[in-house]
Amino acid sequence: MTDSLIQIVCPSCSAKNRLPKAKLNDKPLCGKCGKSLLSTSPVAASDKTFSRYITDNGLPVVVDFWAPWCGPCKQFAPTFEQVAGEMSAQACFVRLDTEHNQNTAGGYSIRSIPTLMIFHHGKEIARMSGALPKAQFKQWLAQNLPSV
Repeated sequence: MTDSLIQIVCPSCSAKNRLPKAKLNDKPLCGKCGKSLLSTSPVAASDKTFSRYITDNGLPVVVDFWAPWCGPCKQFAPTFEQVAGEMSAQACFVRLDTEHNQNTAGGYSIRSIPTLMIFHHGKEIARMSGALPKAQFKQWLAQNLPSV
């Protein structure tokens, strides 16, 4: 029953791991580095690692495009972090510093920050610009996250 397997990219070493969907809530570990596969804090992506996270993950990927000089980005960061911790079995949460990863930011036409995007199997599913309060962020996720 291969349809019950899901592929997860390790947040520590970027190795691809396959595991049964039923094991998502059992704190699965990476077969390569032995660290947790489901990060309770956002993964910092780069131009080099970004596409691997969004295309090779069976879980939907929620991305926060941000910059260090952006006030609203700094305000939203703790909210993104909290929700990542609460929803680690439903989605992979990734942050991309647009200042240091301009190729990726430009490739997705990021014009304002923060910009939030949801990807599933490499395809953009939803996009929204601006920082949100936690309740509104969770509501946006509930409306847009595909069920796994």
